[in-house]
Amino acid sequence: MPQLILPLIPEGATQISDLVTVYRSEDRWTYYMGLTPIYTHAADDHRLFRLITSMMIHAGTCRHKDIIETFGISKSNVNRALKKLRERGPEAFFQRKPGGRKGHILKPQVLEQAQSLLDHGFTRHDAAQQLGVKLDTFRKAINDGRLHERPYVEASKARAGTDKSSRSAVDAAAAKGMGTACTRVMDRALASIGQGEAQVRFEPCLDVPKAGVLCAVPALLANGILEGAEKLLGKIRGYYTIFQILLVLAFMTLCRIKTVERLRENPPGEFGKLLGLDRVPEARCLRKKMDTLSEANAAEIWAAHLSNHWMQAEPDAAGTLYVDGHVRVYHGKLTKLPRRYVTRQRLCLRGTTDYWVNDSIGRPFFLIEKPIDPGLIQVVEHDIVPRLLDEVPNQPDEKALAANAHLCRFVLVFDREGYSPAFFARMWRMHRIACITYHKHPAEPWPESWFEEKTVIMPNGETVTMRLAEMGSLLGSGKNAFWVREVRKLTDSGHQTSLISTAYDLPHTQLAVRMFSRWCQENFFRYMKQHFEIDMLCEYGVVEIPDTEKVVNPSWRELNRSRNQVQSRMRYRRARFTEMTMHPESETNPEKYQKWLKRKSELLEEIDQHEHQLVTLKAQLKQTPKHITWGELEDKDKFNRLLPGRKRLMDTVRMIAYRAETAMAAMLLGPTVDMPDARQLLQGLFVTDADLIPDMENNRLRVRIHNASTPADNRSIASLLDELNKADIEYPGSNFRLTYELVNSDI
Repeated sequence: MPQLILPLIPEGATQISDLVTVYRSEDRWTYYMGLTPIYTHAADDHRLFRLITSMMIHAGTCRHKDIIETFGISKSNVNRALKKLRERGPEAFFQRKPGGRKGHILKPQVLEQAQSLLDHGFTRHDAAQQLGVKLDTFRKAINDGRLHERPYVEASKARAGTDKSSRSAVDAAAAKGMGTACTRVMDRALASIGQGEAQVRFEPCLDVPKAGVLCAVPALLANGILEGAEKLLGKIRGYYTIFQILLVLAFMTLCRIKTVERLRENPPGEFGKLLGLDRVPEARCLRKKMDTLSEANAAEIWAAHLSNHWMQAEPDAAGTLYVDGHVRVYHGKLTKLPRRYVTRQRLCLRGTTDYWVNDSIGRPFFLIEKPIDPGLIQVVEHDIVPRLLDEVPNQPDEKALAANAHLCRFVLVFDREGYSPAFFARMWRMHRIACITYHKHPAEPWPESWFEEKTVIMPNGETVTMRLAEMGSLLGSGKNAFWVREVRKLTDSGHQTSLISTAYDLPHTQLAVRMFSRWCQENFFRYMKQHFEIDMLCEYGVVEIPDTEKVVNPSWRELNRSRNQVQSRMRYRRARFTEMTMHPESETNPEKYQKWLKRKSELLEEIDQHEHQLVTLKAQLKQTPKHITWGELEDKDKFNRLLPGRKRLMDTVRMIAYRAETAMAAMLLGPTVDMPDARQLLQGLFVTDADLIPDMENNRLRVRIHNASTPADNRSIASLLDELNKADIEYPGSNFRLTYELVNSDI
């Protein structure tokens, strides 16, 4: 008894017989036996259609009747094709008919132009009229196979592009199959078995939401969105590729879609049009792809590569670096993180600290996460400086440093948290690194006659007038004494802001410019928190901290706190005792005099007690190690680290997006447009609708941006688009070059 074949039918396919089905998409037909594809041909390839249907009838997998009823063709056509197969073989379907007059008017160049018009949806009548040839000549070229018409597409619709309503209907209909907007069924089926991946294919579309974000593609590419990504992040399996995932994350960031879950609020098919795909990944799929890209510390390695790439691209920007910590407050319950002082809220809240390194206009280079925060000085000395010594370009060599005793490798700028004369001395003597910070303990005010007005140019191009004065300042004493430069700025209120520096080779005006530009980093934190959500969790979970990690001993910290309290109380009582000794009560008033003696004796007794406590506490501190390993901590003092994977990947994408937006904003600056206005204009541009019109003949993708609300904004955007067009950028994964324009009255 022959083995029976289960009647399995692929979803969306049409049954021809008990054994064979056909799936008909807009551009390709595929024939299945069960779930196995056996034949395929283009939707407009009539020769292969006649050959395949004849072969199936000849093999007995279907009957004449099945072909006639399924495809609606005549019986004579089926019989004629079957007779040709049996008498002359498969090659007969591809042989030209003998005789007949061949057209010689359509030369190869004209044929190429004609085919391009047909591919863009022109009818044969319109194409013939466009080229100035007879319609009959066009018909003959189509009949003998020199030209091919696009099936099932109306010419006017193909040229103009689909509207949002029609695309929405198609995307909704696809939900009955693979899912909403999953219209590229064959590509997805092949990708599911490892036989392909998503191909970038742009279609003519009108009024695509948020398509204005495509204006950021040149800036994103220039700032490294794909730099080393495939090599360092590795390949991902499935339908979507690495560059498509990274572009989705970058577009989300620029469009202020702050979490993966928020992506669900946008039509997936419409957002997919920005990538040249049928749809964007679903939230769960996108999270899995982010996890894959973050495995084995890959996101951290990619971020380090990008930092080095940015520094090499702009060596001057890496000459002065700004370092500051930013506390990411944690409100979850998975672990009890230590409390950190949050300046913006003036509270001690649970969180983790990230130390950022930026340039003089706020663009980030890299960040270092510290779940166990040893403080700014320790992080700079042990984590940041070793990395900068390897990565900062154009550092002077040892010969140049020996020849000029005032020359430095580069300059670090930070706030008062980094104030430490001993630290300044180590940085200069060991590495020749200059530091600039505010003076924590300035002396008496300087005479106003010392100050001179100086006109300086800030890193953002702004011209500012300052009243400055400079003199040397000796920090420390004895062997630890260290000379630094002190520069003061006199404000209109008469206040003197003091800064100190070990950058001995720079003019004092430059020291002031670099110190007072430190607010660019504070502005960066505020902007990133408000627009890019750098504090938001990207995943829920914790990991244990290695037992070898060094931490401050809680016992030592408690003893040190007690010692400080005793010292403070003893200082107060000594000051009070000295005051009473210098102003004794008169013996003429026995009652007051006795109270004075009693209070003085009580103070002396308390001072003796505190001195004894202090000696005991100092002895205990000396015997207690200041640092211990994490494994030596008691369980009640331990906590876990928040998962760093997706967060590190998203932080890197956010840095790229911020740098790209900054570069675009710089193109918009003018007499009436400052940086905040430029950024606000870009925020509106990124979420503006646009038309996507692919030009197959010239390999161009026309992005037609819808107009802004005012003529002034339109003029600014038009100048930006002109600059972007000069870059002539090719969209990743395709051969389309991007062309930007505003929609105008003659379009």
